[in-house]
Amino acid sequence: MPPAPSQLAYIPFVSVENMMRLVHSFGIEKLLLELTDAVEADYRRWDLFEKTPRLASHSQEGVIELMPTSDGEAFSFKYVNGHPSNTAKGYQTVTAFGLLARVDTGYPLMLSEMTLLTALRTAATSAMAARYLAPKDSKVMAMIGNGAQAEFQALGMKAVIGIEEVRLYDVDPKATEKAAKNLRDSGLRVVACSTSQEAIQGAHIITTCTADKAYATILTDNMVGPGVHINAIGGDCPGKTELHKDILSRADTFVEFEPQTRIEGEIQQMDADYPVTEFWRVLSGDAEGRNDARQITLFDSVGFAIEDFSALRYIHAKLKGTDFFQQIDILADPDDPRDLYGMLQRAAA
Repeated sequence: MPPAPSQLAYIPFVSVENMMRLVHSFGIEKLLLELTDAVEADYRRWDLFEKTPRLASHSQEGVIELMPTSDGEAFSFKYVNGHPSNTAKGYQTVTAFGLLARVDTGYPLMLSEMTLLTALRTAATSAMAARYLAPKDSKVMAMIGNGAQAEFQALGMKAVIGIEEVRLYDVDPKATEKAAKNLRDSGLRVVACSTSQEAIQGAHIITTCTADKAYATILTDNMVGPGVHINAIGGDCPGKTELHKDILSRADTFVEFEPQTRIEGEIQQMDADYPVTEFWRVLSGDAEGRNDARQITLFDSVGFAIEDFSALRYIHAKLKGTDFFQQIDILADPDDPRDLYGMLQRAAA
């Protein structure tokens, strides 16, 4: 039986502080492994979800987006921004919050910070794809772009794929120094590199995650040999890419939701008939993932609402029996649902 309306006036809110407490309580690698499984489970239910490219408001400085979806029982949305120049002002490049709600009543179930949670779910999504696209027994990862996502990506690949070495490079040496320091006690062998060419030496998985809103060339065609998996997560809006288009011509490319990725991903560089595979088809058996040791696979990941849905639902389930949230009275709750004005008047008395 659903809760009485009066019990739904207050909903759990997961603050940044409580999200950090929750992560430390479970352990970040265990959480990333479980979250990867949760995202994969929802991708296996792909047909049940409403799917639409995110609603984006673009400016010269960056983008503000809303990312909604529903599986028919629950609904979620995320508010997220991406402003590459923010770090120079002392702000985060990406901030976010999200909401999970019931479809049958429309009542919210949980409001949560999603700046940390987006980093976690992005790492989980990368690891999910690598399960099926990376070379077998991958042990070495190159992380090009050592900003806010870098450590999460490395730990996600360690927890899910079993990488043992991460090779770091960023145009800003201080970013590499930061990431190396944060990963010092992670159990990974951490190698700080002075060039991107040095970083990809011996790497089975190459992750690119840079912030500049530009048609950048982080990897050139001659840098990418056969048999690698490229996890491209930095190109996530129109006018922002990281790979030379010749790499895409040689790679088998997998995406989340093709209509969105055509606008925002690496494939915005390519003709409309450039072939891609939506990743859910690999999980359903309708398409192959990695099928050859010399194959170059590319996960052109821009982030999709189903991943946020999975993350919010996962966190909501984890709250039971904990104090990792606070109750907030976000909903008006008149004694008579038709008497909202009367509730307002009684408050004055």
